[in-house]
Amino acid sequence: MKLGLIGYGAIGKHVEAAGLENIELVSVLVRRPRQEGLLTHEPDRFFAHDFDAVAECAGHEAVRTYGQRVLERGADFLVTSVGAFTDTALFDRLLSAAKANGARLILPSGGIGALDILSSAAVGGIDSVTVTVRKDPSAWKGTIAETLVDLDGLKAPHTVFDGPVREGARLYPQNVNISAAAAIAGLGLDRTRVVIVADPTITTHIVELEAQGAFGRFTFMEDVTVSEENRKTGKLVAMAMVKSVRQLASTLVVAA
Repeated sequence: MKLGLIGYGAIGKHVEAAGLENIELVSVLVRRPRQEGLLTHEPDRFFAHDFDAVAECAGHEAVRTYGQRVLERGADFLVTSVGAFTDTALFDRLLSAAKANGARLILPSGGIGALDILSSAAVGGIDSVTVTVRKDPSAWKGTIAETLVDLDGLKAPHTVFDGPVREGARLYPQNVNISAAAAIAGLGLDRTRVVIVADPTITTHIVELEAQGAFGRFTFMEDVTVSEENRKTGKLVAMAMVKSVRQLASTLVVAA
């Protein structure tokens, strides 16, 4: 299987380093001018290759700019920046492109678990879903949270957002893509609640997911080590993308 990567940061580098069986990394598209090895900053040079799948590891703008082009070439498109789909028109456009070209739009589990349970529960009907994302104040630097609270002076947990995922993922595009993935798996972007907390008492990323419906009720919590390359994301995100890419060419698929 021929794979392309868009982005070469905390996630992309780990996918390359994994050396996945039956998968050949063909090219990597990066933002800044670089022409070394598989890396290129020229989109036309990147898309001159034939891909079976392309994994996005670069942010919302990469999804908007390149998603349709990937799918129109008949390649599957794996999206980590799921929060980009708070833009309904973009989501619909990519779904249409995938359908028209026999490709798939794939939303990996990324930094959140239990999406298998949530999507299964959605078959029978879900009444409510709440995702709570807690990260230390440094993770919220460079976001709208800086205008809401003195992040450096925080002594106790402070909620910087509580509302529908569509709005929360739009306001915090680098931090809560996991909430958008949970929303799409379950109740949707407008009916899924996300609570975003800047918490000076922790050094990890803590995500809690609660859901109830016809299936009953479940709660899920993960306490994730922060990525050294990017404090806005956890190490688990890169691990999850490696797993998702590996399953594209694996004879054994677990938790599909």
